[in-house]
Amino acid sequence: MADLLKTALIYDFDGTLARGNMQEVTFIPSVGMGVGDFWGEADRLTKSADGDNILMYMQLMLQRARENGRPVTRTLLKEHGEDVKLFDGLKSDLTGKGWFERIDRVGRKYGLEIEHYIISAGLEEMIDGCPIRPAFRHVFASKFAYDDHGVAIWPAVGVNYTTKTQYLFRINKGVLNHWDHERINKFVPDDERAVPFERMIFLGDGDTDVPTMKMMHTKGGFSIAVYDPRNSERDQEKIYGLISEDRVNFVAAADYREGQPLDLIVKGLLGRIAINAGTMAAV
Repeated sequence: MADLLKTALIYDFDGTLARGNMQEVTFIPSVGMGVGDFWGEADRLTKSADGDNILMYMQLMLQRARENGRPVTRTLLKEHGEDVKLFDGLKSDLTGKGWFERIDRVGRKYGLEIEHYIISAGLEEMIDGCPIRPAFRHVFASKFAYDDHGVAIWPAVGVNYTTKTQYLFRINKGVLNHWDHERINKFVPDDERAVPFERMIFLGDGDTDVPTMKMMHTKGGFSIAVYDPRNSERDQEKIYGLISEDRVNFVAAADYREGQPLDLIVKGLLGRIAINAGTMAAV
């Protein structure tokens, strides 16, 4: 059998794989704040400092945790990540028919080796505690730096809506870290890159993913805007507008169960990738 061709499915996290923001489920209540109050204070601090909103919300997490006598540790964040509310169909059931197993099987059928990645402004440490974490080859997300006692002391990485785009190139070139700028900026012929853009699919949920979706779209890959099926019609129409603005290829509810529109779209795109790559004949 011929070698399988690497193909990347790349996901945002909050609003794409899980409902809402991961910090809202248990962390924010644990430091004595309401969700609205926390984000309102983060916005106020961002404007006051003329800063980056990702770094400022992370700093606010550290500040509020210290004030409540519960310093942030990697273990604590991982425990908070266990409680995120994943969308339907992602986790494996007793028959092993979770999203990742199903998509991986389809990929092999089409001569493709599927690699799953996350690019998120959320916290890597919380994602590490999520039950679907083992499915991902690598996670690019915001994270903290820690002292010798394992206590978070400073934001080490802040992934915002514009910096997300660089991680497409890191996946493209096989540079799976945040720090190696020499390799990411070095010229590499297209045929020597780890995963070409034409074999990438990006799934995101809204405004913060628009630059990434647009870049994917223009680079020859595929982008899918997903929405929480519980959201209002107005929210859904906002997502549909991304197609009319030529920023995404498809829109679907974030329902990962077999036979749902998102499942059918991704399987169809894998078939198109396989045909274009010559691993499957056109029907």
